[in-house]
This record gives sequence, structure tokens and C-alpha cells, in this order.
Amino acid sequence: MFAHNKRLQYTVRVSQSNPALANLLLEQFGGPQGELAAACRYFTQALGEEDPGRKDMLMDIATEELSHLEVIGTLVAMLNKGAKGKLAEATDTEAELFRSLQGAGNDSHVTQVLYGGGPALVNSGGQLWTAGYIDTIGEPSADLRSNIAAEARAKIVYERLINVTDDPGVRDALTFLMTREVAHQQSFEKALYSMDKSFPPGKLPGDPRFTNVYFNLSQGEGDTTGPWNDPAVFQVENDVANAHSIDGDGMASVAMAPDEEAAVQALATRTMSSPDTSPVTGAELASGPPVEQAGQRR
Repeated sequence: MFAHNKRLQYTVRVSQSNPALANLLLEQFGGPQGELAAACRYFTQALGEEDPGRKDMLMDIATEELSHLEVIGTLVAMLNKGAKGKLAEATDTEAELFRSLQGAGNDSHVTQVLYGGGPALVNSGGQLWTAGYIDTIGEPSADLRSNIAAEARAKIVYERLINVTDDPGVRDALTFLMTREVAHQQSFEKALYSMDKSFPPGKLPGDPRFTNVYFNLSQGEGDTTGPWNDPAVFQVENDVANAHSIDGDGMASVAMAPDEEAAVQALATRTMSSPDTSPVTGAELASGPPVEQAGQRR
């Protein structure tokens, strides 16, 4: 059960209207790295989690992400408030209204007209929010790694948003939200590595013949050795030919019942092409005679 507290988790102070900035902030409201996507991702994971500790952590963080959605949505609404009133009441001329809403040249005029300046579930480019942003797969060792990456991506987006505004109140709120991404990333990493077996993800081990093989398939200037292909850990295969057909002849095959095989053979015979013919095509007829032949006629 959820209960809403009318106080924000972090105070929002906006010094002036800025619809262009509001439009950029929609990236963290209805975008793939945004707060709604994070809340839904962790909430669905919590519902399916068997470990009581991870379940509690995921539900705590999912709920906090909803509070962050409220903070970022409030920022969007406050940044749009002045322009929203002008647009609703038509206090400026048409040209002045359009110019003010267009701001720095982004799509803020679109979100103002379509959504009246409210925080819509779209990203900064107007793409509708989709559940396709949620990549939960139901395996903790995989989902926690995805969560860590998601928090890292969200932090980077917040950094970029901070870099495009000099509004102290907006920067302060965005810095708080960015910092919470760091905290969540730490929690997810602790949860991942507290598992007795976190690598490789899932239950089945890898095939030992290939688990520690590194295929050097991009060869030439720039070849580099590092911990990702350290010969002390990996069997480094530099012969590209040895990366082909590593388990046999590399050809596809299928066993079929006699009636299936007969049907496939009939299909192949009926649709067989003749490599020795050169039929005249519609495209050739439409384009007229070749240039050299036309020249010869002259």
C-alpha cells in the first residue's frame, strides 16, 4: 500500500521560467533513463524477488524513485509555469509567444501546445514513454547488473542537465537527484556481490572450452592488450581462421521426416533459377535501348 506525503523529498526552488530547460528535463521524467522507468523496473523486480533482503531493498528504491519522479515533474511544471499562463491567456502576440516557447530551439513549443506545460510522459524529443524501457528479466544476478548500469546512465544524464543551466535552485535539486543515483548504484553493487554466486549470471556454467577464450577479430593498427584479454586469464586467439567453425564444419543442418524432405526438394525444384539465362526485365524495357545502340542508330 502506498500513501502520498504532500512534501517533496527535496525542495524545488526555481528562479525563473524556462520552458526550453523544462523540455530538456522531461528526459528524466518520461525518458528511458528517467525516474518512472527506474521505479517500474525496481518495482517489478521486487514483486518477483525470492530473497527477502533484496525484495525490501528493491521496494524501498522503487518507492524513492517515485518521489524523484515527483521532484523532476515539479521542476518541469515550475519552469513552465510562466509560459503556461501566457499561452493560456494569449497575453503576447502570436510571434512573441512562439518565440518565447521555442527557447533555445528545442521542442518546448510542442510540449506547451500538446500538454499545456505540464510534465508529460515523453522524453525531451517528444517520444512517448514505453514499457519497453523496462528490461527486467527475473534473474537477480542479471537484473542487478542492469540496475547498476541504469543508475550510471541516469547519473550521466543528470550531469548533462546540470551543465546546461545556471539556475541555482534547479542545479541544487538536480544535484540531489544525481547523488541518489550514486547511492542506489552502491546498494545494487553490494546486493550483487553479497550473493554466493553472482557470476556468471544464472545457474548454468559456461562451456569451459570457450569461457576464457578471447578472439582477436579486429586486427591491425590499434591492437591493444589489457585486463580484458590478459593472456594470464584468457586464451588469446590471434589466428582469425581459428575463430571459424570452432566446433565442426560450421554448416547448418536439420534432420527431417521423409515427407518433409520430399516437400522441400519439390519446393527447391519448382523455384530453381537458371544461371545460364539473361531474361529481359521490365526495368530494361522501360529504360529503352542501351545508349550505344541508340548511338549506332544515329
